Amino acid sequence: MHHAINPAAIRPPFGRYSHGVGVPAGARLVFCSGQLGLKPGDMLPPTVEGQTEVCFQNIAAILAEDGMSLADLVRLNAYVTKRDDMKAYMSVRDRYVSEPLPASTLMIVAGFTRSEFLVEVEAIAAKLP
Repeated sequence: MHHAINPAAIRPPFGRYSHGVGVPAGARLVFCSGQLGLKPGDMLPPTVEGQTEVCFQNIAAILAEDGMSLADLVRLNAYVTKRDDMKAYMSVRDRYVSEPLPASTLMIVAGFTRSEFLVEVEAIAAKLP
């Protein structure tokens, strides 16, 4: 279905992601809004690991509503509030992504709408009908 694009002419990715992802013509796309680590009832884990788990669980639920799964991810954009949280975010993310690895960006931001939010993850998925 979709495939990783990692040209030999450029440096390999720093982590478990692809420089690009090709999506075949006719594929359905789902664009997920940024997901925070909030569970139903506004339950919020206190750690970046816990919040990242919830972000990916939320994305999985959104994709499932449209007949997709995390295996259909082609793009991730993630935002953390502390440089020290990058490794924790990536360790959780790596448990949720599979080959072919999605294209991915991770940014450090000053904060979110509430100071207790530590991470936000946006996603795009693609699947042939």
